[in-house]
Amino acid sequence: MAGGEGFSDFFYAAQDGLTLHARIYGNDNRSQLPVVCLPGLTRNCRDFHDLALQLAGDPENPRRIICFDYRGRGLSAYDPTWQNYNVGVETADIVNGLDELGIDEAAFIGTSRGGLIMHVLGAVRPGLIKAAVLNDVGPVIDPAGLAHIRSYLENAPRPTDFAAAVELQKTIHGAAFPALTEADWQRFVHAIYRQEDGRPVADYDPALINTVLAMDLTQPLPDLWPQFEALSSVPMLVIRGENSRLLSVETLAEMGRRHPRLEAVTVGGQGHAPFLETGGLPGKVAVFLQNRSGSD
Repeated sequence: MAGGEGFSDFFYAAQDGLTLHARIYGNDNRSQLPVVCLPGLTRNCRDFHDLALQLAGDPENPRRIICFDYRGRGLSAYDPTWQNYNVGVETADIVNGLDELGIDEAAFIGTSRGGLIMHVLGAVRPGLIKAAVLNDVGPVIDPAGLAHIRSYLENAPRPTDFAAAVELQKTIHGAAFPALTEADWQRFVHAIYRQEDGRPVADYDPALINTVLAMDLTQPLPDLWPQFEALSSVPMLVIRGENSRLLSVETLAEMGRRHPRLEAVTVGGQGHAPFLETGGLPGKVAVFLQNRSGSD
């Protein structure tokens, strides 16, 4: 059962003993596939809060929603070895959590890094993913987008209060997100920061930045086309921000050519990655899930 805020906390142990966390929204509904939500690199389960409430509370098609915090993010424990902050380890962590919850089939929603994990999950657990929503990510990552992410993670100052945090995020991301309202920025900031002694603190292990600094962005990045094509039988919705620097128009077009069941949505006035609670996206995601994964 979800708690007073619409969710309950779920803690479990990774293979190496690290304590990891997820939020669970709604109740088990055998007639509807559960939905697993996987956030971006430095993000956490709070990114999906509004979307999860809507999907779990749908009066006609309520679903159980599981939103994971990767190791070193949100309420999951920090790893003393920062090299373990990688897609392979994080994929194994998700598998462990799903096994403990008894979930062997689900619809998945992955933002950025979450979408990369979905590609790997499809390879290591065939049949697990019954429907896929990729939020501004595909099998090819534009190096310019990663360079932008590295720049702001490496150089962003620590804000003194939440008002300053809002202004900081507007400075970093505002040009790519002209469609956002003040309420959107407020939600965003309270999702990515936690409060310590009255000040906002980025809610991830600072050592996580080492994984981005270690990348050689002068060399071509490996692609995931084989893993993507292994998902070609899975109904897929790809959401792209109109101003995205990570998922190019060309990559999205090629994804459509290689995947016969792919639907695409471009979100105007947003970059990487679109806010899933805005732009009419909750309704689009709900319709996609119902049409493609409602009753199996």
